[in-house]
Amino acid sequence: QVQLVESGGGSVQAGGSLRLSCAASGGIFSSYVMGWFRQAPGKAREFVAAVTRSGGGIDYADSVKGRFVISRDNMKNTVYLQMNSLKSEDTAVYYCAADWKRGRSSRLKFEYDYWGQGTQVTVSS
Repeated sequence: QVQLVESGGGSVQAGGSLRLSCAASGGIFSSYVMGWFRQAPGKAREFVAAVTRSGGGIDYADSVKGRFVISRDNMKNTVYLQMNSLKSEDTAVYYCAADWKRGRSSRLKFEYDYWGQGTQVTVSS
C-alpha cells in the first residue's frame, strides 16, 4: 500500500509562487507514474501535470503550461509541483496521485491507483 502526503500549500497573492511536495512511502517510488490534480469548489477534479517513472516524460494541462513545473526525485521518494505566476483561478485543493500499472503519463483520474489527502492553494487577486 502506498501512502502519499502533500505539503506546501497556502495562501498567496496573484503573481506569486508556491512549491508543492508529495512524499511517498510504502512502495517503490521509481516504479510509479506520478500526477498532480486539483479540485476547485463545485468543480470536478482536473488534471494538472504528470511525470513518468524516470522523469523523462512530462505532460501539462494547457491551463498551467509555461507556469507550472513538475519534477521528481526518486532518491527522496518525492514529486514536486513548482507553481509560478499564480492566478486566482488556480485556487483549489491539489492532490498528488500514483499509477503503478502504466509506464506512460495519463490525464485520466481513474488510471491512478493511489491518492494523497490534498493540500489547499488559495490565490487572492
